[in-house]
Amino acid sequence: MFFSSQKKEQQKEYEELLKTVGCLSDLFSDSETPYLYYRVAEKIFCQSFNAEDLSRSDVSADAKMDSLGVGLKTFLAGNNKTLQKVAEFNSDRSLYNGLSDENLIRKVSELRNARIDFTETVHGLDSSIYHCILRDKNIFKIFEEPMHKVNISNIRNIKRNPGSIVFEDGVSEYSFLLSKSTLTKRFTVKDIEHEFEVPILKNPLEELRILLNNKSLSINKNNTQTIYLPLYGIDKKQKYVFPRSGLNQWNARGRSRHPDEVYIPIPAAIHRQFPDFFPDRDVSFILKFPNGDRVESSVCQDGRKALMSQSNRKLGKLILRDILKLKEGELVTYEKLQFFGIDSVRIDKVCNLKYEINFVKNASYELFKNSWV
Repeated sequence: MFFSSQKKEQQKEYEELLKTVGCLSDLFSDSETPYLYYRVAEKIFCQSFNAEDLSRSDVSADAKMDSLGVGLKTFLAGNNKTLQKVAEFNSDRSLYNGLSDENLIRKVSELRNARIDFTETVHGLDSSIYHCILRDKNIFKIFEEPMHKVNISNIRNIKRNPGSIVFEDGVSEYSFLLSKSTLTKRFTVKDIEHEFEVPILKNPLEELRILLNNKSLSINKNNTQTIYLPLYGIDKKQKYVFPRSGLNQWNARGRSRHPDEVYIPIPAAIHRQFPDFFPDRDVSFILKFPNGDRVESSVCQDGRKALMSQSNRKLGKLILRDILKLKEGELVTYEKLQFFGIDSVRIDKVCNLKYEINFVKNASYELFKNSWV
């Protein structure tokens, strides 16, 4: 697995950073079990192993190491058999509401598998694992296991409980929480790869006060700007992918077009609210894709309403063929986006004429717009 194959100095740094955070546990609890916030665990992992942080992308993996995806989990050891959340489908209720228990579980499993496929395709991953930190009395323990897709053909022992439906697939046990639209998986701990003691400070506030009074304390200044763009339009107050524009630009009337020709719509409200985020029309900039590819791109058309890759084909191939698995000539629909759990993209402006694009979960653009409208 991953941890045991890493360099000893990286393993040591990882341990020391986890200890550093764990020793502050008395800020949050009186328990002898060290506390570890999952977002902090993600940052420590990425820093220690020089991994790419995917946590902001709302995908199945939280980090990327070369072609390996890593889902990071931290939870109490308990009896070493615990159910933990692995996916949420709250925005996909319309796809399974009203189905029988068996068909509901099959649909949720299809959605789960599609999300793993999406993550691995977009980020250029060959496989994925779970890297878990178990919290026990004065100890952190590390164990790992493969991130399996649900074996849909082998789903069995479906049973409805108050508020949930449990099932197995011959490899793992799952529970789907109906009220929260959340899929949980039972993590059964067998082989611990590494464990270490975590000393908990008795007066962490005083230690932090001393640190903050240190004149040499460095402050991180992140100048990255971020916006979100929808992959859809609005028709009669409903989300809709128009058949002859946007992701279906290849189907527009007029000149002959390549089947991968698409653009991402840029609402006029984005330019009004963030007038200097994008350069002027037809000015080239570098757009880094999730798999690491750097593609020459620009904003085009009247009103700078379209984000395009320079050849129009690179962006289309990624979205239409690699992610949505559409055949040439097959229209993108909002339902297809919804199946994969995406309807927006996040654009990060790293510096002048250098940007990054990531696909994000349903309703991300709406939440972003509501934050400034």
